[in-house]
Amino acid sequence: MARMEIDRRAFVASLGGASVVSLMSHEARAEALEHYMTERIEGLQESSSEDNGGNIYSTPAKARGTGLVFRMAELAEMPPAPTLMDFMHKRFLTAHGLRSATHAIQTGQPERTVFACLVHDVTQSLCRSDHGWWGGQLFEPYVDERISWGIRHHQALRFFPDPEVGYEYPEMYNRIFGVDYEPDPYLKQTHIDARAHKHYMEARLITMNDEYGFDEDIDFDPVETFEDVIGRQFRQPKEGLGFDGSPVAHMWRTIINPNRPL
Repeated sequence: MARMEIDRRAFVASLGGASVVSLMSHEARAEALEHYMTERIEGLQESSSEDNGGNIYSTPAKARGTGLVFRMAELAEMPPAPTLMDFMHKRFLTAHGLRSATHAIQTGQPERTVFACLVHDVTQSLCRSDHGWWGGQLFEPYVDERISWGIRHHQALRFFPDPEVGYEYPEMYNRIFGVDYEPDPYLKQTHIDARAHKHYMEARLITMNDEYGFDEDIDFDPVETFEDVIGRQFRQPKEGLGFDGSPVAHMWRTIINPNRPL
């Protein structure tokens, strides 16, 4: 795997400097690093840029949230009954997920795992903290429980090696933060609980493909290539995401229009 090169000093400076980083929890540091790497793989680390969906990204003076969707200075118009493909095109960043899903295909993973890899980090458009839990919740009403469970728990499992399946602790964390990196207690407990769960491998497979999502040497096809996978693995509501009365409809509506005043 081609390792993404990160300028440690530039990354620390982007967070406000070493003194600010020293006050952050280990989980907050890890989430910030993944957010930084995602922006880089998506080509969004300039002061403003345009993504493949025609959205213009910038840094608003008074952002209402931490996710990337809150940095969209101009929002591409969404249809009245939006589908997941509409969100993939117009709201979510996809390069990381497409690389991850492509690697899952190349290594012969089940189709549900391919889908989970494709969307496992899309809630970074909505928030930075605990993106795994947010992602699991966002997709739970529309997918097999193994998919939402895997997305929810991949965040915690990133920090814990599993030699039996060949998963090592991400070298990037040690290189950026030092070998004294210590996951937060709730992540340790989540790992313990997940190891005893019947769906453990669903989340572990996502983590094993997650690292390849930052491999700049992986060629990937556009999201249309995965349209059939999405159609089989995601139950699209006829009313449109955000308008079907599901327990997470409000989350989809926020992603549609993060500037809604009320």
